[in-house]
Amino acid sequence: MSDETQDWTGRVAPTQDDIESIARDVIATLPTAFAPHARDIVLRVEDLAPDDMLDELETDDPLELTGIYDGVPMTHKSPSDPQHFPDTIWLFRRAILDEWAERGDITLPDLVAHVTVHELAHHFGWSDDDIARIDRWWE
Repeated sequence: MSDETQDWTGRVAPTQDDIESIARDVIATLPTAFAPHARDIVLRVEDLAPDDMLDELETDDPLELTGIYDGVPMTHKSPSDPQHFPDTIWLFRRAILDEWAERGDITLPDLVAHVTVHELAHHFGWSDDDIARIDRWWE
């Protein structure tokens, strides 16, 4: 390796804003059939999942959770049901960066896009098993 490739001076990890920008680009380019249904979803990017969320999911390692959909899937909504909170996709920057570095075989935008689409699939009513049947990403 040259000295140039080992000089990390001035380099910083992608920020929460960088991750959000990538995810918003993904949402903006959804196929026409899905785009209107994704417009009202709140997108939140945090460094790590909050403790109460980890407790609810019964997991101790925040680096295991790259994203989560928090809401009522479209397949379970009724116009007569009151909605108490907006549907939200949470992306967790440090967990995404950890997976990106560990994998080493994909670009950061590809990983963020994949996590975002995975969480959108939950909004559209797909279970993890449904997603796994057509998406072998983590194998």
